[in-house]
Amino acid sequence: MDQRVAQILAQNPAWNGVAIVVTPLVGGITNQNYRLDIGEEALVLRIGGKGTHLLGIDRERECACTTLAAQAGVGAEVVQFFPSEDALVTRFIAGTAIAPEVATQPEMLKRIVTSMQHYHTAPDFPGTFSPFATVRVYHTLALAHGVTFPDTLSHIFALMERIEEALQSVQQIRSCHNDLLASNFIDDGSAIRIIDWEYAGMGDLFFDLGNFAINQDLNAEQCKLLLALYFGEVRPNDLAHLHLMRLGSDLRESFWGFLQLGISELDFDYHQYAYEHWERFLQNIATSPFEQWLQEVKHA
Repeated sequence: MDQRVAQILAQNPAWNGVAIVVTPLVGGITNQNYRLDIGEEALVLRIGGKGTHLLGIDRERECACTTLAAQAGVGAEVVQFFPSEDALVTRFIAGTAIAPEVATQPEMLKRIVTSMQHYHTAPDFPGTFSPFATVRVYHTLALAHGVTFPDTLSHIFALMERIEEALQSVQQIRSCHNDLLASNFIDDGSAIRIIDWEYAGMGDLFFDLGNFAINQDLNAEQCKLLLALYFGEVRPNDLAHLHLMRLGSDLRESFWGFLQLGISELDFDYHQYAYEHWERFLQNIATSPFEQWLQEVKHA
């Protein structure tokens, strides 16, 4: 057993002297995750990565948001939180992982939207989230850690400011997840459960929709279906809002990658990750009716 894992588990007296099978869970690019089998009980231990507080992650807030999401029937039940270790233990959710191409199928999309609606209407999450404020913080911190940015940085910021200004008065603030990768969805057979609430907080529900859409590579018709399932109709201003937040999601992901270049010790190609999202943002601006979206989003 890993020494850090053993140190954390030893802090729960009920587990002392108990046989615990620890299995690393692969795939994470921020934290270390382990499955814990204790008798017939299956749990997940999540240990925060080094420097993740610089990413805006507050582990106490994550614990609170996970608890509220579980109460809404979406998140995993919190079993124990070890604040001094940045470690969270939750109930293991048995089920089927959902690939991006599966998440876009109409019936699955409908089930995912239902889960999103459940936590969007949950009691207010602690903390707030804005992709634009996050980008600015990540940029400042990345520079402080010796990271360099592409020459198009000033152009990126100018575009971001236009998006932020257009959305300023039309946000719909709800309890949001803010990191809707397909790897965070589990089909437990009756509902779509969602894990990884470390970026959760009060924010614009359209960021969740846009983040989900870009992460699953939804096409134009699938984006309309997403809105139809969520709102019961597709309004031009909502469609523009969704597409602008798709752009905002790529910005957040790119600057997240640049900051990770300076702080993370995990074996992951953050350079490629950052540049892929940077270039996709610029490409989507160049090939979309961007100016039209900026106007339409203001006409509710």
